Amino acid sequence: MSLSLVESFSSIEDPRVERHKLHKLIDIIVLTICAVVSGSDGWESIAQFGEEKEDWLRQWVALENGIPSYDFIACVMVRIPASKITDCVRFHHVVP
Repeated sequence: MSLSLVESFSSIEDPRVERHKLHKLIDIIVLTICAVVSGSDGWESIAQFGEEKEDWLRQWVALENGIPSYDFIACVMVRIPASKITDCVRFHHVVP
């Protein structure tokens, strides 16, 4: 079965408290995965990719509040256990 990135990673629970949810978790995850696959190698590079490819990313995620800052992306992504990301990739054939 092939799933989109949004479908595959939407099962990951958001580790943030409600008042810290300026950006949707799925937006941050999709941005991060697309950036890393495209060669980004750090948080600043991921945010820069998002700024440069924002219109393209909006085809798949809302980005209602724009691209998060690199430190915001880092704060969210480091709170998600790597095993959760790995499980989503391992159990689903992910397509863009």
